[in-house]
Amino acid sequence: MSATATAVVTGGSAGIGLQICQDLLDRGYEVISLALEESPLRHGRLTSIAVDLSDIEATREAAATVAERGPTTIICNAGVTRSALLEEVTLDDLDDLVNLYFASTILLAQACLPAMKAAQFGRIVMISSRAAVGLATRTVYTATKSGLIGLARTWALELGPAGITVNVVAPGPVPTQMFTDVVPTGSERERKLIESLPVRRLGTPADIARAVLYFADPLNGFVTGQTLFVCGGASVGYLQI
Repeated sequence: MSATATAVVTGGSAGIGLQICQDLLDRGYEVISLALEESPLRHGRLTSIAVDLSDIEATREAAATVAERGPTTIICNAGVTRSALLEEVTLDDLDDLVNLYFASTILLAQACLPAMKAAQFGRIVMISSRAAVGLATRTVYTATKSGLIGLARTWALELGPAGITVNVVAPGPVPTQMFTDVVPTGSERERKLIESLPVRRLGTPADIARAVLYFADPLNGFVTGQTLFVCGGASVGYLQI
């Protein structure tokens, strides 16, 4: 990997995104983190930009700044969950997640596409969720996370001739802040969840980052339009959180 290769990671300041940033740095990438908060990592090849990616205009500005660096790898990892039964779902929540998952991904891809096409190389990896196959209380989350899978399949068809692959990683339960807000660490709910998983453990950010780095690897240019569930088997069985 050339030290000049540049990757953009959304939600790079914590959890899975933080691990992805660290792994990319370890592989010699220049890394740009876009997140609500500045990254806690300190590294000469890391640039941290604080931005609310659910704000379309703020995202548009950040994307233009990022594009000046000519990145050829985009990891769309930023995420939040909005839990509610159908009766309590709000369209404000839907709008926020559409902006976060769809609008920010589209704007970043559009901004970086010229550099990718000029290089005849690109890697776009989107982080979906095991919830994409259905999960109670996750109406807007499931809808938008499953939409990323369709987006990736469409872009794979469009961008493949330019040497650009587009793939999805769909994590299962990983004890990030977003997860523990719903399932507290050490709780009975967590215990029952672990017992329901075929592998009998929760995932780790490193589990997910390894899958992301597989799709991002320049040598893996014959894989595109695919979704990899890294979920401890939760996507083939019943999961209740």
